[in-house]
Amino acid sequence: MSSGTLHRASERPSQAGALDVVKAYVALTKPRIIEQLLITTVPAMLLAAGGVGSVWLIVQTLVGGMLSAGSANSLNCYVDRDIDSVMHRTRRRPLVRHVVEPRNALVFGIVLGAVSTAVFWYFTTPLATVLNLLAILLYVVLYTMVLKRRTAQNIVWGGAAGCMPVLIGWAAVTGSLALAPVIMFLIIFFWTPPHFWALAIKYRDDYAAAGVPMLPVVARPATVTAQMLGHAIAMVGCSVWLWPVALGPLYGVTVLVLGSWFLLETVLLHVRTLRGAPIRPMRVFHMSNTYLTLVFVLIAVDAVL
Repeated sequence: MSSGTLHRASERPSQAGALDVVKAYVALTKPRIIEQLLITTVPAMLLAAGGVGSVWLIVQTLVGGMLSAGSANSLNCYVDRDIDSVMHRTRRRPLVRHVVEPRNALVFGIVLGAVSTAVFWYFTTPLATVLNLLAILLYVVLYTMVLKRRTAQNIVWGGAAGCMPVLIGWAAVTGSLALAPVIMFLIIFFWTPPHFWALAIKYRDDYAAAGVPMLPVVARPATVTAQMLGHAIAMVGCSVWLWPVALGPLYGVTVLVLGSWFLLETVLLHVRTLRGAPIRPMRVFHMSNTYLTLVFVLIAVDAVL
């Protein structure tokens, strides 16, 4: 990194107001990611309960999940503050702008994790509590500290942390696990690489400048899109597998249509890459968000009906 870049990264803004500081701490938790995690938790709980179940338990689990995800994301910001200062899309994060000091972010993340653990232990089940702790460790230790800067497959295995909410939600209701939540885990597990690699294609230069070996940085474009397609096929396969295991025809027929739609877009991305034509990876990125949301909405609706 050039001295000019280092100088700009270390510049401190004018004194932030109280509201700016509050907003900065909220930003540390990455609310948009938390929203995505909660979208998968509630349907898993509804399916586990065979209907609406206990609304109070859902609220308690969501509060604990928000605190848990906020903890993991804040600690991720603490560990990654050096590369965040280099990457264009992360330069506005609170630690880079020095609105929050690193030590404070570290304490904040640890406190959120401790409170989250207490919430799960007091209001849910021991298994849900253990799985919640495991989710934090997977994201902070396995992904952020171990894999992210060392392997191009970082998001494949590190992304398992984002799959944990379905297991946590199920365990909060039943105190155990079953095949259905494992399949939901696999849906998110195979969804994560095509979703994140689409983003990494767009921001390839950012990751390269930061020295992060995301797959689009170290592999040929066609290799990346081929792996995206492979994971997408596995994701759709798991989505369909959930139909005979736990759900009815409303889910099954609709998920077949959604899966075909997403696979078509992923195939087109791969074909255009092979031909050397201009590609639009963010189309797949946004469609992957829509796909996952609709699949889990379908799970919730089918479970209630």
